[in-house]
Amino acid sequence: MYPYLSQLILFSELPDDEILVCLAGIIRDWEQGKADKEELTGRVHRQVKRLLDLSTQCGFDRNLWHCYLTWLLMTNCNSFTRTCERVGAVEGSVNHFARSDFRVFRQLMDYDFTAFEKDLGIDCLSVLCNYQAIPKRERLYNRDVSTQVQALCAKLEATADEDEMFRVMTDYYRQYGYGTFAMNRAFRIRSLGEGVEFLPISNIDRVMLSDLLGYESQKEQLRQNTEAFLSGGRANNVLLYGDAGTGKSTSVKALINEYYDRGLRMIEIYKHQFHDLSAVLAEIKNRNYRFIIFIDDLSFEENEVEYKFLKAVIEGGVETRPDNVLIYATSNRRHLIRETWNDRTDMEHHGDIHRSDTMEEKLSLAARFGVSINYNAPNPKEFRQIVLFLAQRHGITMPEEELLARANTWEVRHGGFSGRVAQQFIDDLLGKKDH
Repeated sequence: MYPYLSQLILFSELPDDEILVCLAGIIRDWEQGKADKEELTGRVHRQVKRLLDLSTQCGFDRNLWHCYLTWLLMTNCNSFTRTCERVGAVEGSVNHFARSDFRVFRQLMDYDFTAFEKDLGIDCLSVLCNYQAIPKRERLYNRDVSTQVQALCAKLEATADEDEMFRVMTDYYRQYGYGTFAMNRAFRIRSLGEGVEFLPISNIDRVMLSDLLGYESQKEQLRQNTEAFLSGGRANNVLLYGDAGTGKSTSVKALINEYYDRGLRMIEIYKHQFHDLSAVLAEIKNRNYRFIIFIDDLSFEENEVEYKFLKAVIEGGVETRPDNVLIYATSNRRHLIRETWNDRTDMEHHGDIHRSDTMEEKLSLAARFGVSINYNAPNPKEFRQIVLFLAQRHGITMPEEELLARANTWEVRHGGFSGRVAQQFIDDLLGKKDH
């Protein structure tokens, strides 16, 4: 196995602790008689455990060895994968080296562990190559990663040679790219001091815009702006504001499910992470994706000054915002910052224009969002329609009159009319199972 790895060129930069590299080293020591069988067996078992852990996390199934090699091809960053992400397969000498590397991976997929296992008296690697994962309902993994790895693995298994593998992989890189952005649709960030790490969000709600009842004009504005963004046209940062529980955050999250296949990705950032925004932009500005930086429940108190930093990043700093990045924020406040009577002491009124220097400073943050969409709380009639819609979706067969009477009682006790209150009421019914 080790001679195969030495032939890799574009995909050669594998860490020394990579499972593939470790297994190759173990088999080389076995071939050269550099370690006894007990030591080799222990080293193999450690790599098997690592592969099982990765398989559980990513949802590998059937042939875990093939899934793992596929995952390596999907996540490796090199000059070839970067180029394919942006322009797909093009003519050039680099294709010669890519086909050579794919031939190596084809040989690795066909590697026969029989003699090695027989000599050590183990069968764990053979079991990995014919594996049955636990039922899907019991697994804890990112469905996006699992689906992509298994689908691509099946295509690679069906290839006859490196030319077919080249076609399959270049098609994949062009459609999805490489690395964590290729396999996941939403992320949080972790500060690393000099940079940031992107952490995939695996348990994403699969809500679609059609699942949000009402707010048709609001959803259409959001859809139009996002589609213009994805098409490379002019688009604006968006502020969704209004009453709590009306579906502002749900609408933004639904966009990722609607447009994931068109290259849309979401990065969720919290207020205390605004100082990392520049590092985030530096990491994503040259990738062939469209990113929404999502700031949920954005607001600032009187003594908070982070809004000044956000203003500069959105628009007004020395470095312009990349064309592949927009900022979508939700807030219960139209102007994001709580206004006080002290702000108004020097205010002049002329129509609806604020003349106070203090107020102008604060209001200028909201002005950085070119599109502002208002989500008002539903009226009683709309609330009842939401309840009926959710009840039908979840198969609740309670008589309509009784259902609405109980919903009204729930609403009085739980904060008024909103889609969130309606969903909580339906969840309560489902939990009691008395419908």
